[in-house]
Amino acid sequence: MNKLVLSLLLIVIGNIGTWFQFQGHFWSDKAIWKSPGLIMVMGGVLSMVFWHATRLSYEHFGQFWNIRLMGFGAGTFVFGIMTWSFMNEVPTLKTIICLMLAAAIVLIQITNVVE
Repeated sequence: MNKLVLSLLLIVIGNIGTWFQFQGHFWSDKAIWKSPGLIMVMGGVLSMVFWHATRLSYEHFGQFWNIRLMGFGAGTFVFGIMTWSFMNEVPTLKTIICLMLAAAIVLIQITNVVE
């Protein structure tokens, strides 16, 4: 698996974890999702996931802007899918357009290979 694909995979995994970390207490009434200990542990683990994604992206592109914009776009897209799936919040036309823009940002960045 090349570094760009692995970096994007880690970004998606990290954003899924982040969704549960921050929205978990709205999604489930279970006390575990309100636990400061769980939130802190998840924060540490997710920080390492994002750190490795950044490292791999930098090794692939040789610059930082790509990972920042890919992370923003992928994070927006993952948040939309997760919120729709778990919270039943159907995206409005305005939100769908924003998700399409987020997808475009990711696609533009993955084609921006430094030679």
